[in-house]
Amino acid sequence: MSTTATTISPPANIPPNSTDPARQGAVNALVSPRGGLDVLSRAEIARLRDASDGGLHDLLRRCALAVLTTGSPADDARAAQQMYPDFDIQIQPHDRGIKLELRNAPAQAFVDGEIVRGVAELLFAVVRDIVYTSTEVEGSARFVSDSSEGITSAVFEILRNAHILKARNDPNLVVCWGGHSIAREEYDYTKSVGYELGLRALDICTGCGPGAMKGPMKGATIAHAKQRRQQNRYIGITEPGIIAAESPNPIVNHLVIMPDIEKRLEAFVRLGHGIIVFPGGVGTAEEILYLLGVLLHPDNANEKFPLVLTGPRASAAYFEQIDRFLRLTLGEAVGARYKIIVDDPEAVARTMKQGMKHVRQRRIDSQDAFFFNWMLRLPIEFQHPFVPSHAAMAGLNLHRDQAPHELAANLRRAFSGIVASNVKEEGMQRIEAEGPFEIHGDIDIMQALDALLRAFVAQNRMKISGDYQPCYRVMTGA
Repeated sequence: MSTTATTISPPANIPPNSTDPARQGAVNALVSPRGGLDVLSRAEIARLRDASDGGLHDLLRRCALAVLTTGSPADDARAAQQMYPDFDIQIQPHDRGIKLELRNAPAQAFVDGEIVRGVAELLFAVVRDIVYTSTEVEGSARFVSDSSEGITSAVFEILRNAHILKARNDPNLVVCWGGHSIAREEYDYTKSVGYELGLRALDICTGCGPGAMKGPMKGATIAHAKQRRQQNRYIGITEPGIIAAESPNPIVNHLVIMPDIEKRLEAFVRLGHGIIVFPGGVGTAEEILYLLGVLLHPDNANEKFPLVLTGPRASAAYFEQIDRFLRLTLGEAVGARYKIIVDDPEAVARTMKQGMKHVRQRRIDSQDAFFFNWMLRLPIEFQHPFVPSHAAMAGLNLHRDQAPHELAANLRRAFSGIVASNVKEEGMQRIEAEGPFEIHGDIDIMQALDALLRAFVAQNRMKISGDYQPCYRVMTGA
């Protein structure tokens, strides 16, 4: 997709020499697509312009601003809104399709009056996914929300509409999870692992933000270039509540915005062929519990899914603590589902490469698609969106009177609630209005959870900058 932009800089209502940081570096522009999504119906345009509660304009504006600030190191959902309070985006119909009218847009997205091509591509990905989800998925009888099969079909259709599914590719997509707020040594390690993956012709999929989501892609770009490999995929999968706090990193060349966190997680495990977990915080713990909960389900006992937890030598204690928490809460058998590799990027990449062979054979034997794991069983409790109200968080079943995969699902919700209250606008507002929520459960589980969360805070894994004020209270009985 190539794009053009007509820019007026600065906008008429911003003085050229303004000293107000919140009003510096803004431009106006018209951005035109060539190829890709360039046609919308009048009804779709009207919904994207609709600023009422039922309209899509606010969602479009928030996601577009996140894309226009691609590469931002901030992890505050309100930061970009405060820096560019007058930013607006409108869809304009034209005789040859549509154009995006940007008002008071971040100047960092432009070079010499032209929008950066990668930024423009991601902008139209935003429009594509918002329109498709609102018109084809939400409220559709084909995607019944209380049906596991219907939810999986919705995930498949969103990915297919985004042209992410590649039918002719052998399994080669590695999903990389990890924190957006990590130490420099850990970030450099993610680049080294990405480099080794790239040398082995493996593509990268992450949550699309900074830190451990950017490093593997950055390392892989160099290795792919050395191997003279083209058509490389650097896929970023996000959702509306997360993208505002974790703007896409500049390497992402395929962006997909899923409707909610549960569909985002399902997209990762259906699309990916193996997963690497780098050091992180509560979001990373949520992802680990989600995947292990799925893999621990009896129906998935024979599924091949390589899972490696890895980091530099300095992160060894972090993974020891994660390992202890998982074994204490889910049982010793959970350790058979992952491998911990410390300070050895080559070993990580070789493990993934070898794992792809097993994944390929399993898909052939089960006559499943290489590009979408239909055979993986996802119980409905892993698919229903969880709204982390104070009552919902206090009512989570974090006791041992349930199967390990069910406990994993509830622990995942606990971490999801913390993530939402840390970075999502509505979650932050809920905490400001009602105070920290409470988490209850078996005493030994609560004590282990409290210790893990305290370690995340002490290691600065909760936020990139600023003091962290916990949004929760773990009821340990102490």
